[in-house]
Amino acid sequence: NARHTYLPDQPLTAWTYAIARYKMADYLRGRYRYEAWNEPLDSQQQELFAESDQEAAQARRDVDKLLSQLPDRYRLPILHVKLKGLTVAETAQLTGLSESAVKVGIHRGLKALAAIIRGTT
Repeated sequence: NARHTYLPDQPLTAWTYAIARYKMADYLRGRYRYEAWNEPLDSQQQELFAESDQEAAQARRDVDKLLSQLPDRYRLPILHVKLKGLTVAETAQLTGLSESAVKVGIHRGLKALAAIIRGTT
């Protein structure tokens, strides 16, 4: 069902793991009643949802590669606000941009990233 969402220039494993994770969540959601969500997972279930260090490293590499394609006025606000968790005011002070420019940079940068991922640039 999700075959059309695969992008050939992106890592296959991350895409496959995401599909498997969502399928498992759907399965568990349908199988257990709401009360079961409050029960702790046993070790076998925890292993299913454990993330590997390699997957995190691949994701970070992919994000860095995507961000490197953006100009600084878009890349820096996304990096500081969305990835590092700084406030808009802190980012504005750090980058020398106005707060409005930081907000616009985030919005336009995320839009540009979506276009890059879709391959429409």
